Amino acid sequence: MEAISSLHSLLQHVPSRLEKLPGDVVDRKPSPSKWSPKEELGHLLDSAANNHQRIVRAQLEDSPTMPGYDQNGWVATHRYQQRSWNELIGLWRALNQQLLSAAESIPDSAWSRKLTVAASEPLTLQFVFEDYIVHMAHHLEHIGIDVRDIVSQKWNAA
Repeated sequence: MEAISSLHSLLQHVPSRLEKLPGDVVDRKPSPSKWSPKEELGHLLDSAANNHQRIVRAQLEDSPTMPGYDQNGWVATHRYQQRSWNELIGLWRALNQQLLSAAESIPDSAWSRKLTVAASEPLTLQFVFEDYIVHMAHHLEHIGIDVRDIVSQKWNAA
């Protein structure tokens, strides 16, 4: 599956690109109500944790209903702005490796399994995983990490 290959490539290339961003850049909030790159990467950690649950439960349960989550609340609760950039990069790598492992275990026949997220219409497991890759590419580009050479145009929403 192309989305799995994209996540493999992101895991291989993104951490070193994130490490090159200067400290003053990752700490800078564009405005008091906007996320800094640290907080935006933290949001991607929260997204990985939530999507991991979706991927696992959709394989093990019939039509699970998953909660949505308060993105700003999660970012504030985890205090990403006060955390080490290198710690956040390591967590990004580890959480996405965990998510990738779960996705690689999905048999071809199970990608069409359905789940709902918050009040959504039923979504296929394939849609949830592919949407996760698009979402990640968008936020990485916003942070300042060019991923156009890593993921295909199909997954690069930036």
